[in-house]
Amino acid sequence: MRYLTGVKGVTNLVALKSPISGTAIKTDIEAALKRSAEVDAHKIGVDTNGHTVTLTGQVRSSNERKEAERAAWAAPGVYAVDNRIAVSLP
Repeated sequence: MRYLTGVKGVTNLVALKSPISGTAIKTDIEAALKRSAEVDAHKIGVDTNGHTVTLTGQVRSSNERKEAERAAWAAPGVYAVDNRIAVSLP
């Protein structure tokens, strides 16, 4: 489409919609956090607004924070992750 004569622009109006509900996303992420040996799942809150996930709470290290975010991104139906987890120093 780059070199078509007469074409001045292309607008993409395609929107993807997931059949997965926000409740199912939250449940999947919470289960993944509980399975992870690197994350203390009791100190992490998971909230969903549609397909956007917000993580809150405190963890012991930046690796634990990254692992929680990775678990959120790995859940089906997640379009965005807002990682608000704080790292608390001992």
